[in-house]
Amino acid sequence: MNNGNLEQKIAQLLDGDNRAFDYIYEQTNRPVYFAILYIVHDKMHAEDILQETYVRAIRSLQSYSPGTNFSAWLARIGKNLALNHLKRERREVATDFSTDPHLYGSQETNLPYIFDAAARILSEEEYKIIMLCHVSGYKRREVAQMLGMPVATVTWKNNEALKKLRRTLQEEAV
Repeated sequence: MNNGNLEQKIAQLLDGDNRAFDYIYEQTNRPVYFAILYIVHDKMHAEDILQETYVRAIRSLQSYSPGTNFSAWLARIGKNLALNHLKRERREVATDFSTDPHLYGSQETNLPYIFDAAARILSEEEYKIIMLCHVSGYKRREVAQMLGMPVATVTWKNNEALKKLRRTLQEEAV
């Protein structure tokens, strides 16, 4: 991801060029989606929250500080919306979605097993690194920049998370 191009497109969007949004969305949607998915564990709700994240981001784009990590700013908006979603869900009448998710429109059973296992056994930081490197296709250098850590740390955490995931999957004979 070229941060210079992203910053340029953000400036264009602020100036009223709505075509710049397409580029911004394509460059940032995957890490934001996986940050949300990690919290809500439901593809349907994650997609809805992702949409709301971009709506809120556009409304408050003038509060973004140019030159900072835009993906992290978006992810923070998405995480806050996801946490609010979970709070609202807890206040509603308790329904056990895990027994018959198809009855309630939950797509939780459609999540690939590997994502579920990764979310279950990895720390949030390890999960983010795995999702950004292996699912979203970012280079470790880009992930290090997004997460504000050295490339060597991202590489080490990535390798450790893969080992942990591999071990668990072998134990569960997947």
